[in-house]
Amino acid sequence: MKHVLSHELYAYWNAQRGMHVLPDRADIEPGAIRGVLADTFILATSASAGPRFRLAGTRLCALFCRELKGENFASLWTPDGCSEMHARIATVAEDSIGLVGNARAQNADGALVDLELLLLPLGLRGIAGKRIIGTLAPFEAPYWLGVTPITNLTLGSFRHLDAALDRDAPVFVSGAVAHARTPSLPSVKRAQHGLKVYDGGLLERTGS
Repeated sequence: MKHVLSHELYAYWNAQRGMHVLPDRADIEPGAIRGVLADTFILATSASAGPRFRLAGTRLCALFCRELKGENFASLWTPDGCSEMHARIATVAEDSIGLVGNARAQNADGALVDLELLLLPLGLRGIAGKRIIGTLAPFEAPYWLGVTPITNLTLGSFRHLDAALDRDAPVFVSGAVAHARTPSLPSVKRAQHGLKVYDGGLLERTGS
């Protein structure tokens, strides 16, 4: 896990779950993670409809130059990567285990940008795996953000996070302080290879 935003969201998720396997959607307070909201999303998982955006941050929407709410998360990836992403989402939801991975995107003009993907399971009213919170954040914001959309998104190497080993670390520190103190994360379960403002991008608690 390399991106400071991934570290911050993971630390918050870890803190909110306490001694449980995963936190509930109701445990997620947007104000506590306002420094990462622009790059954060929440997915609803469904075997029939697939993983669909319930909420998507403004910078994430700007990468694709559209509001993402309601879209299938897996459909953002290349055709080969779409089925792979369905499988990864299923593992996160069904096994209640996180995932962090490298991604590369290409915009309509052929420009490339490297990103980090983080997926973390959430419960919904006590039912595990019904929601997933995550980030998809570029390591450096491209100059074309919000102007030219991503048209090609691929997943590179990734690993599943063994949250049981991380129960006591990292400690959640919000905002800029967290960015200055990015803790190292243990745990590899398995490894594989495989600005405009958009309305509706803010996280909302009700019905998410």
